Amino acid sequence: MYRVKQLDSSINLSGFSEWLKNRGVPHRISAEGDFQVLWLENPEHAEPVLEALDRFLTEPEIRQAVEQQNRSPVFVAGRWQPSPRHAPLVLGIIIVGLVMAWLTGLGSNQLTASLLIVDPRFYDWGSMAERVDALSATLASGQVWRLFTPDFLHFSWTHIIFNSVMLWFLGSQIEWFDGRGRLVVLFVVTSLLSNGLQYLVSGPFFGGLSGVVYGILGYCWLSQRTQPRFQFPPALVTFAVVWMVIGFTPLPEMLGMGRMANEAHLGGFVAGLALAALLPVRKKKQA
Repeated sequence: MYRVKQLDSSINLSGFSEWLKNRGVPHRISAEGDFQVLWLENPEHAEPVLEALDRFLTEPEIRQAVEQQNRSPVFVAGRWQPSPRHAPLVLGIIIVGLVMAWLTGLGSNQLTASLLIVDPRFYDWGSMAERVDALSATLASGQVWRLFTPDFLHFSWTHIIFNSVMLWFLGSQIEWFDGRGRLVVLFVVTSLLSNGLQYLVSGPFFGGLSGVVYGILGYCWLSQRTQPRFQFPPALVTFAVVWMVIGFTPLPEMLGMGRMANEAHLGGFVAGLALAALLPVRKKKQA
């Protein structure tokens, strides 16, 4: 823990502490004689937290807003627990993915070809030049939807369940705090970059929401460093990056897991980081 602020013990910081907890900022407040001390686990949170604390102490309307947020319906005992009505867009994406997994028989019937980024029955895609030509011809024919439909192709129930859980946990927070417009931008940009990179490297036979999930994770991680508001364990980012690196090795195939869409993961993660760096953080939504 890092000591970041000492205040008089007469100041009531319970509301501010609850506000920090609701945003997943690890901290504690200790008593030292006639003073109380605010400690943070991550020193990189110090600047935004101290700025928020200063406004909490000097602006009555900010204290009122904090109290309202502490009573937010999406937090239960300080933990992020939204209902479907709090993130309808994320829920809709998940439902579409589940329906398409069922309709395509987990990628085993002819409908699958209509969702791949290009139709492999009509185009050669063995070389980079052929893949570029195939995609150009596909888009010129008006099949723009193919840039996004690979997101909704999954080849096992384990794959789509994992992606759905991660998308709900992180995507719902973005929809609630940063708005549906921000989530739409994230979905579009991460889909384009992750699907495009995966196709150019390996061809059309891939699918899944993993690229979008990696993009959302990258966005949450980097954006969180400037304005804490999301709840997720820091180890999640470490695990995801390590898993992405492992995907570029022969280990998954040696374990019988098949080849992962590694370029989609990388493309999505980079897109999420870029959007977090380029897009300003909007004012947090009031409950």
